[in-house]
Amino acid sequence: MSYLSKISSPTLLIDESICRNNLERMSRKAQKHGMKLIPHFKTGQSKEIGKWAREYGIKEITVSSIKMANYFSGDSWDNIHIAFPFNPLEANTLDQLASKTRISVQLVNAEVTEILCNSLKNEVGFFIEIDAGYGRTGVEVSDFGTIEAILRKAKESSTLVFKGFYIHAGHTYYEKDIPKIYEETRLALNMLKNKYRTEYPNLVTRLGDTPGCSTMDDFGDIDEMGPGNFVFYDLTQERIGSCQKKDIAVALAAPVVDINKEKKTILVHAGGVHLSKDVLNEPDGSRNFGEIVLLNDQGWIFLSEHSYVKSISQEHGIIQASDELIEKTKVGDLLGILPVHSCMTADCMKSYLSLDGQWVDHAEGN
Repeated sequence: MSYLSKISSPTLLIDESICRNNLERMSRKAQKHGMKLIPHFKTGQSKEIGKWAREYGIKEITVSSIKMANYFSGDSWDNIHIAFPFNPLEANTLDQLASKTRISVQLVNAEVTEILCNSLKNEVGFFIEIDAGYGRTGVEVSDFGTIEAILRKAKESSTLVFKGFYIHAGHTYYEKDIPKIYEETRLALNMLKNKYRTEYPNLVTRLGDTPGCSTMDDFGDIDEMGPGNFVFYDLTQERIGSCQKKDIAVALAAPVVDINKEKKTILVHAGGVHLSKDVLNEPDGSRNFGEIVLLNDQGWIFLSEHSYVKSISQEHGIIQASDELIEKTKVGDLLGILPVHSCMTADCMKSYLSLDGQWVDHAEGN
């Protein structure tokens, strides 16, 4: 029986073979450069996908919240890293989690460091997050006062252990010169390693963005990489140049509820609550909330003419359809939509249907 027979409402499909190819390719790249791959599981948020990752030598993972860390804590990972400036209101929850799981966090100021020093009874590792140009969060790379204040405070505790420095070069998503950004990242992490490794000989450096990890081939002496989106990829990554469309591992199956042949539009049950509202701009200035693919028993195939979701509301999506798509589609069909941002679409949908008709878990699912 085809997986398509199980679908009557918006459903996020996952192609396991594509997902595995993405995991294998990034794992080989990390090995080539002598780096450890510690993927960010905020994209898939799935224990089943975690099992696939283990087959490619992955033993540690990254998450974005303590809630997500708790979800994965029973799966015997060597370490779970929470890649978000730690929320001090969760210090007691962190300590409870650390009693059963090796865990690490990110620190960006001495105030939270002091709270953890006073709260933790179980060992927790920490990275100092560095801002080397992105501007979202982290300690400025030249702010040695803050870096050393964190390190001094951590020394007061036997349970808070310094692991190294972390940079998320998120501006690779919107700045074109990725090699320049990575040169800045390499120089920043190399400088910090040289400055502090006499006192902390085991410190490591880690970077964590998918565009750079996918496109660059010179990581200097950076020790670890922690990209996340690469496991699925999406239209944003394809536009950046991180992947090809054939590397996108998820597609939203959307029921067709109306067709307007005169306007060349198709109404589908797929809106902001399914896709999120991330958007790309078309060359003519119109908005693109997802690209249309045709579904079949083996997965999905690409159209020869471009069709895309041009507008969405909460539950509705309106497709700007090519002549080819209008001709091939009827009310009651299912169309596939490649997401603009797969992490957000997966978080909206909270589960996956594989192409062999099996449901795949998601941390936020029931």
